[in-house]
Amino acid sequence: MGGINGTALEGLREAVRGPVITEQDPGYDAARSIYNAMIDRRPAAFAQCVDVADVRAVLSFARETGVELAVKGGGHSGPGLCLVDDGLVLDLSTMRGVRVDPAAMTAQVAGGAQLGDLDHAAHTFGLGVPAGIISMTGVGGLTLGGGHGYLTRKYGLTIDSLQSADVVLADGTFVTASEEEHPDLFWALRGGGGNFGVVTSFNFRLHPVDTVGVAVTVWPVDRTPEVLRWYREFLPAAPQDLYGFFSVFVIPPGPPFPEPIHGQKMCGVVWCYTGDMQGDRLEQTLTAVNEPAPPAFHFTTPMPYPALQGMFDELIPKGYQWYWRGDFFDSISDAAIEVHHKYGENIPTALSLMHLYPVDAAAHEVGPDDTAWAYRDAVWSGVIAGIDPDPANADLIRQWSVDYWTDLHPHSMGGSYVNFIGEAESTDRVRATYRGHFDRLAATKHTYDPDNFFHANQNIPPTGS
Repeated sequence: MGGINGTALEGLREAVRGPVITEQDPGYDAARSIYNAMIDRRPAAFAQCVDVADVRAVLSFARETGVELAVKGGGHSGPGLCLVDDGLVLDLSTMRGVRVDPAAMTAQVAGGAQLGDLDHAAHTFGLGVPAGIISMTGVGGLTLGGGHGYLTRKYGLTIDSLQSADVVLADGTFVTASEEEHPDLFWALRGGGGNFGVVTSFNFRLHPVDTVGVAVTVWPVDRTPEVLRWYREFLPAAPQDLYGFFSVFVIPPGPPFPEPIHGQKMCGVVWCYTGDMQGDRLEQTLTAVNEPAPPAFHFTTPMPYPALQGMFDELIPKGYQWYWRGDFFDSISDAAIEVHHKYGENIPTALSLMHLYPVDAAAHEVGPDDTAWAYRDAVWSGVIAGIDPDPANADLIRQWSVDYWTDLHPHSMGGSYVNFIGEAESTDRVRATYRGHFDRLAATKHTYDPDNFFHANQNIPPTGS
């Protein structure tokens, strides 16, 4: 039972309604299994909370016993910050309810919900939130880091749709944070990560989105310089209805890709169009894809928004080896293009990739100091991800990611989307990610968590610590 006394553990079981799972229980390995299989940690126990009362009881137990604590939502943390060896995991993964009010165009989302839960509940009313590209991602972790996705150029970051949050603080106090109540905490939650408390419920403003236009355009990887020079000019000037993330990757062996290009290294763009779908409007919008070079493949189709959100779920399921690093970019320089070309030519495994996600247009309409997200002037949020199912390739994909990032970082803005900071990166990366907001976040941390009780995260120590 690691770092928890057996008698104390029985007291925890009596205090909560949800199950408390240790390594003696059949569900232990399933509980500690997260999206990134490169992370192999063995907590002493998981307390799977079913409501706010459970959350408060678990936090009280952790404070009284001094056991190390981590908070787990969707389990999608790249560096595995939701697990802690020999400690206690406050597990929200069973709290996945979503309640949509279609008249008010809002959604109340429980702290353990995944994007697929939110998309399913909202889509029946023709509504949605800009959030991610993988339906298995946890709503909580993604939102607290800021959040971006297919709808970001149209509707902004995920945090730009957040209206309030219910939070249990380190001392067990339950508060609602919004523009009117605890506005300093609400400011910090919108991008400051899991530093300030356990969010048990998010209240989002929803936006109209139903069937979207989806397109995938790919070129041979040796065309990366021409395509990126075109893309860096085309996308920022495009209407907000058009989103497209750039990637270097290996073509997977299945539809919609034709067999002759399966397994080939390519560069390309995945498009989402939220404009008028009448006639051939999507094709007209994308006629420019022929300008850099003739595509090796170009595919368009209408698709329900949740289907787009789940499009990559089967390709990259839970349980693969992952190593990722990220950076923000306000431009794509010629020197950066050469780096992308070099590492695109040398992708180490069939699933490893690089993505450049747009974070401009509507995301730029929010003031630079209105939320903890410190890079409102960024145009792209980049991530380099080494991915493979085989643990024997863990060192290979990690080294490719680190080398790629090392060569690309000098051409970045200096900081990263906090959810793309990888395992074992310098603590200076967190400070760089928050720029001039760091000291304000540290002061807010001192107000709500002066003892740094919540530190299994991309940590912001409280002022004075």
